Amino acid sequence: MRPTESRPTESRKRRPPGRGRLSALAREFAKFGTVGGLGIFVNLGVFNVCRGATGLPVVRCSVVATAVAIAFNYLGLRHFTYRDRDRSHRSREIALFAAFSGIGLVIENGVLYTATYGFGWGGALLGNLFKFLGIATATLFRFWSYRAWVFRALPGRAGRHGSPHGDPSNSTSNPAAYQPETTAPPP
Repeated sequence: MRPTESRPTESRKRRPPGRGRLSALAREFAKFGTVGGLGIFVNLGVFNVCRGATGLPVVRCSVVATAVAIAFNYLGLRHFTYRDRDRSHRSREIALFAAFSGIGLVIENGVLYTATYGFGWGGALLGNLFKFLGIATATLFRFWSYRAWVFRALPGRAGRHGSPHGDPSNSTSNPAAYQPETTAPPP
């Protein structure tokens, strides 16, 4: 090797230690946001269809929409955002997801309930605005709780070497060692 050539791993050694974790957290938040963004469309779509097609009160339509979005989001989070996380305790995962989603449902619809019945701010535009504000408020809680309690990282895989998957040999910078993440887990 010539003295002017640098090894691919030398640039990684110069990186501050916290930077890799922050980068992994940013990627995780982007994936969470992608699923959540699609979930918002599902939530608001079902909310508006329910309001227009039924005579149900606004908060009841919101609860129905939130429940549909929770099911959609679970599938997206499990199979996209947190597909590399522990899958060994699926019943525990689903129970915790349901519990934290229920708390998020109360937060989300509490904002809409307060605006609609507490302050008398009704109508389609205000209903959608406060529904969206409730979703945003509940999303902060959901991100923390899902990450910390529901989709737990496997031991020894979180944050090592700045890789979100913890395995430096599974790096796109080393094509010979690259193993696609779409490989199905063993049965």
